Amino acid sequence: MASLEEEAKARKERLLTLRRRKAGEEGNEEGILIKQRNFDPETRALRKFDPSIIPQDTVENNVKGEAERILAEDEERQQQELDLLNIAPKRANWDLKREMEKKLARLERKTTESIHTLIRQRIMAQKGSEGDLVAALNAHQKDQEIEEISDEE
Repeated sequence: MASLEEEAKARKERLLTLRRRKAGEEGNEEGILIKQRNFDPETRALRKFDPSIIPQDTVENNVKGEAERILAEDEERQQQELDLLNIAPKRANWDLKREMEKKLARLERKTTESIHTLIRQRIMAQKGSEGDLVAALNAHQKDQEIEEISDEE
């Protein structure tokens, strides 16, 4: 209850100070310096615009010609890029090669694996023992099963 009363008193004081400021009763008690940029207190009239007051070293003045220069360079680049020789591919079948690279890489791996198995079989056959040849064929069948499993993945 006491806090509500305190808030009400504080609000009333603020309202009174605002009313005094409006009426001109209160001076610069707080030490606030009011700048009057467009109003001349001596003549009690508005000041006229004076272009000599504006600083000449501004960002707009520094980058004035940059936009036109950049646009001109961009147009030159676009004209060079639109040249028909630059649009056409150097080789007619570049897209076919790009699409086939993945498939060829997979086939290359399979061919190297099959070459290795054939070499193993020949080495085993040169040793001359039939038991080893049967073991080599069994190993070859196991390799094929492993390849099928890896291809499914």
